[in-house]
Amino acid sequence: MKEKMKIVAMHIVSALFLVPAAALAQFNPPGGTNLPQASIFSIIQNIMFYLLAILGFVAVIGFVVSGILYLVAAGDEDAQARAKRAMIYSITGVIVGLAGLVVLYAAQRLLAGQTQA
Repeated sequence: MKEKMKIVAMHIVSALFLVPAAALAQFNPPGGTNLPQASIFSIIQNIMFYLLAILGFVAVIGFVVSGILYLVAAGDEDAQARAKRAMIYSITGVIVGLAGLVVLYAAQRLLAGQTQA
């Protein structure tokens, strides 16, 4: 019986704590807090653009490094094969980065309701 009373009391206390949280769901943040006023979509989109920029930068660096590895191989077939694989991986990275950029622009155009001019 005491256990049931404790459980009921815990539910009542937790409900009392959740009522103010439900009332604060309509809260407007105060101005001057330097918080972003953008929508969730634009924040996520900006994060994706930054990640795609980093991916593209790393892929181009990998492309340059694999080119240098190929030049330095100097007839060693294993080193040339390794450099060619690195080159293929770098090209794949650039293609994936560009495809991601195209997908982001397509999603923005579809979700924003823009039409072709």
